[in-house]
Amino acid sequence: MAKKTALAAPSILSVDYGCLAEEIRSVETAGAEWVHIDVMDGHFAPNLSFGPKTVADIRPVTKLILDCHLMVSNPQDYIETFAEAGADYFTFHIEAALHANRVIQQIKAAGMKPGICIVPSTPVHVLDEILDELDLVLILLVNPGFGGQKMIPSCLEKLPKLVSIRKESGYNFLLSVDGGITTENASLAIEKGADVIVAGNAFFTASDRAAAVKKLKGIDY
Repeated sequence: MAKKTALAAPSILSVDYGCLAEEIRSVETAGAEWVHIDVMDGHFAPNLSFGPKTVADIRPVTKLILDCHLMVSNPQDYIETFAEAGADYFTFHIEAALHANRVIQQIKAAGMKPGICIVPSTPVHVLDEILDELDLVLILLVNPGFGGQKMIPSCLEKLPKLVSIRKESGYNFLLSVDGGITTENASLAIEKGADVIVAGNAFFTASDRAAAVKKLKGIDY
């Protein structure tokens, strides 16, 4: 049986904003498949980051998947603007949405793939009623707000649970992990069931970004 590998999604939260276009091109050159865009509103997450204009500016630069993770209150208010900007995935937090199913349907109607994210303190079972509607489930391995945090290892145990549910129910969502991922521990997340590996510092501070991508994808282990 072939060893499982994952998709690499470098997070631009760690990018050099002074040369954003060049940095995005380096993601593609290094062999990653996705660009992860962490959107924070200073309310749901205690920091400010990007908006739809950043997505719109990146879109002409690359053909890679633009994976937008909205750590915001009232995510439904941003669906149309991110769709118009060129986002491929629109992932919102179950903790921020009272009517999650409605938000999912709005995302689909706007032409994007819906994803849901849960913070470390949220258990998997809260997703039971919407997993059949999702294209992506993102497990945060740190509390939202800042890059460079250390992974909370117990969060990885959510992955096997979701892998089991997906297999038993015939669902098709991808499993993504974000927070504290390094070239050393990415393989553990993949072994637990991750399909997409989000990493910021592990990619953008690497002296050899192509080599870092291979490790994040699980190829070099």
